[in-house]
Amino acid sequence: MKIIVLAGGLSTERDVSLSSSAGICRTLLEKGHDAFLLDVFMGFPYEKDRLEEVFTLPDHGLDIVKNISEEEPDLAAVKASRPDQSDCFLGPNVIELCRMADITFLGLHGGEGENGKLQATFDLLGIRYTGPDSLGCAIAMDKGVTKQIFQQTGVDTPKGVCIHKNKKKKELDDLGLTLPVVVKPCSGGSSIGVYIAQTAEEYAEALENSFRYEDEVVIEEYIKGREFACGVIDGEALPPIEIIPKTGFFDYANKYQDGATEEVCPANISEEISERMKELTVRAFHALKLNVYSRADFLLDEKGNLYCLEVNTLPGMTAASLLPKEANAAGIAYGDLCELIIKKSLEARYE
Repeated sequence: MKIIVLAGGLSTERDVSLSSSAGICRTLLEKGHDAFLLDVFMGFPYEKDRLEEVFTLPDHGLDIVKNISEEEPDLAAVKASRPDQSDCFLGPNVIELCRMADITFLGLHGGEGENGKLQATFDLLGIRYTGPDSLGCAIAMDKGVTKQIFQQTGVDTPKGVCIHKNKKKKELDDLGLTLPVVVKPCSGGSSIGVYIAQTAEEYAEALENSFRYEDEVVIEEYIKGREFACGVIDGEALPPIEIIPKTGFFDYANKYQDGATEEVCPANISEEISERMKELTVRAFHALKLNVYSRADFLLDEKGNLYCLEVNTLPGMTAASLLPKEANAAGIAYGDLCELIIKKSLEARYE
């Protein structure tokens, strides 16, 4: 198959996306596909009448992943480096190349790549793509909406509210919450802008810092517990994985710095808790109107209570990412997983 692996973009998870997509592209090449790695924002300036050559270029677009940083990306610098200086999210030849491909593998994370807007655009343009539809992506991207749906559909989740930057009263008493609390952007990812506030001073600082990322934030009760993730493919849950940061919680640094986190899969939990987590994962998947695949994040407290925090509609997809590790524990190798996602995406929308 001719496959565009779409990466990058302008979210705070830009570099994570590039790393994920490079792994996807390499394994699809090993599987015999004509894959090409394409930055959705930078595009690929090339002569229009020669675009078909792109699928057989020797570097397969992988040059764009050199020198990926472990720090949050400087998005202003990314915008300034685009040759045509356009502010259009879709770079040169992106639409043309995606239309030429048999399917576009969405390796984007966060922002416009995961909030349903790109999926809706592709639907209108007749471009076939992997992962959930636009509606499910839009719902799951909004943590405030997600929390409301979880509460209505029996998916246990921490008590919390979503507030706007312009809201006059932000005191915890008015919100029905007490310290400690977690403060995080409503639509962010990779734990960027997430703060745990133990004191009133820390809460005020967390609000200020989190509002720098978005105009809406989620404030929820702090649950002390073990961290887990559980993926789902085509409505079937994968073995849960436990995430054990060496320090702090599973923030951006612990997610992407080598050796910062231990991950155990299958997780060292009872069969009862494992099955409960898988059940909640599938329930969340359907409640948020998702299809194809996703990954849910959980906390397990000392009393054995499970709390679903959110669902990622385009989770990390390097060979060392959580979902591929879960799939491997279920007997699905990394390359087979990428092909399975393509297969299930085609079945869900195009067959």
